[in-house]
This record gives sequence, C-alpha cells and structure tokens, in this order.
Amino acid sequence: MAVVRSWFVAVLPALLCVSSGLESAKAADPAAIRGSIAKASEYLARQGQAADGSFSAQAGPAITALAVAALVRSGTPVEAPVVTRGLQALLSFQNADGGIHPPNSPVANYETSIALLALTACNADGRYDKEIAAAKAFVAGIQWDGGEGPGPSDPAYGGAGYGKKNRPDLSNTSFLIEALRTAGTSADDPAIQRALVFVSRTQNLEGPSNTLPFPAKNPDGGFYYTPAAGGESQAGTTPEGGLRSYGSMTYAGLKSMIFAGLGRDDPRVKAAIGWLSKHYTFAENPGMGDAGLYYYFHTAAKALDVLGEETFTDASGLQHAWRSELADVLIARQQADGSWVNENPRWMEGDPNLVTSYALLAISYCLPK
Repeated sequence: MAVVRSWFVAVLPALLCVSSGLESAKAADPAAIRGSIAKASEYLARQGQAADGSFSAQAGPAITALAVAALVRSGTPVEAPVVTRGLQALLSFQNADGGIHPPNSPVANYETSIALLALTACNADGRYDKEIAAAKAFVAGIQWDGGEGPGPSDPAYGGAGYGKKNRPDLSNTSFLIEALRTAGTSADDPAIQRALVFVSRTQNLEGPSNTLPFPAKNPDGGFYYTPAAGGESQAGTTPEGGLRSYGSMTYAGLKSMIFAGLGRDDPRVKAAIGWLSKHYTFAENPGMGDAGLYYYFHTAAKALDVLGEETFTDASGLQHAWRSELADVLIARQQADGSWVNENPRWMEGDPNLVTSYALLAISYCLPK
C-alpha cells in the first residue's frame, strides 16, 4: 500500500497537468538562454567573422546579413566591432539600383531581403534610412506583379524567387514580406497584399483565396514550397498527387499571413494553426526530418512570437511553453565552442556561420517577455 501511495503522490502533479490541458513545461530560463547567446555571439565574433568583416563570404552577403541581424537581435550593441565590420562588408555589395548582392547574382532577392532585416535592426537612429529605402524599392520591384505573365490568375503572381524574376517560392516570399514589414511597410501596401495572394496559394486549403488544383489532393491546411511552374513541395507528393505540407513552410506561411494583416479568425490562419497543432515538435522539421532543421527553428520562433501567445496548444489539448521548449532544444544542441551545425548539410546547414546565425535568431525569441 505504501508503494502505491508513493506512486500516486509522485504522478499526481503530472496527471493534474494533463487533465487540465497544461503541459508541465517550466518557464524559459533567462540565465541559461543568455549564457547560450553569449557563447554563440563570441563564436561568431572570434571564429566566424573574416578579417574583412564578412561571414562565409564564398556564399555572398546573405550569411553576413543573417549573422549581423542575429547578433543585434540577441543583444550585441550596434557599435560593437563585430557588427560595424559586418555592416561595412554588407553595404559594400549595395548596387545603384538598391539591391544588396554581387553582380549578376542569381539570388539577389534573397540576399537583399535578408540585408534589409540586418540594416533595419541596426537603424534605431536612422543612419541607414537611404540604404533601406533603396533596398525596399529593389525587392518590391522584382516581385511578380503581373507584368511577367497573365496577371493575378498566374500561380506565380505576388511571389518572389531567389533572384530577378526567378520562379517564386514561399521561402523567398516570406523573407520579402518580413523584410518589408520590418522596414516599415504597412500591411495594406500593394506589395504585401500581392504577396499574400501568392502565400494563400501555397496553402493546402481550398477556398476563394486558392482555387488551384493542389489543395483538393491534400486538404490538410499546411503549406508547401510553391504553386508556380506546376507546383512543388520539398516534402514530395501524396499518393493522390497532392503537394505535401511540411513544418518550415507552414510556419513561414503563418508568419507571412500575420504580417500581411490576417487575424486569428481568418480561415487560412485557423487552418495553418490546426496543421501545426497536429505536428507540434522541435525534435525535427515535420515532413522533412533533420533537413533544414535550423531554418525551421528560426522560422517557428518568429511565427510563434508574432502569433502573440506564450503557449501553443497541440492537437491533444496540451499547452506548450514554446519558448522554454525551443530554448532547451537549442541549448542541448549547442557545441562546446558556442556554435551550432546540422549533421544534415542540405540547404547549406553544414556551414556553422549560417546555422549559428539561425540558432541565435531562434533563441533570441525564447527570452521571456
């Protein structure tokens, strides 16, 4: 009887948490998070940055921009040498048309959109107003706005690809939306609303915002990579020929819809949250395993933060203290030198500068508000 009584006392708190719909996750530990941030910031400053201020320069300016944005977002002062030298390297790529990329870059939109995030993070005193305005005009100018084909009926309409008029995809479009909104563009700006048309068509949700054939074959409310050029999902197709939804794109879609002004009561937002509630995890990128895992972490953190709730309820009714859970995963994965790297190198996640920047951005959103 004593054994039974001891067992009951031990498990009662957990049973009460389950019955009330609450998970027993602790609040995020600010000291542990700040310690992780300090180690990562030191890694980037001492080991990641080259003498010219760049990070992984062979990949162009995008990783430099991500590193600068991550450092400043997580608390490194704008005046710190690692930031000022990074900005100098980044701005050396700005062209007369406002784009921030090497000559003839095939990924000019991607590079400029991420550079916008870095410049905006460092612009509290307005010192980069001119450069930001030029970059905003550049990325808005290369959006698929109807001049490239049949107009709004084109599945590519409103989207953005890696470069100038490349096939658009949700990842690049979400960076464009976030960059423009962060740099002060309003949600009702025509560029944002055009992008919302594209984002809505990357969702497996039939309705007035998406009359393409894909959602009928996989109507689960999640998001895939692109509806353009015949449609594609990095997670593959269903037996019925549908485009599989996956985690990183569904968080990217949710974040983009909120930035574009949609509220929690919009059917598209509800469907996205519904898919994510069925696949809530930080153990993998749902639908992709460990591919793009750190891209997934940072996109999930941004989306859950902009969603504006401290807990996220999964499909079983459990409420997750997502900041704490994500922080625990990131801290456990951090290497002794302060960096992170993905054992799966797909999408350049074998580069510790890129992955550490993703992780540093992600964990910066884990500090309690």
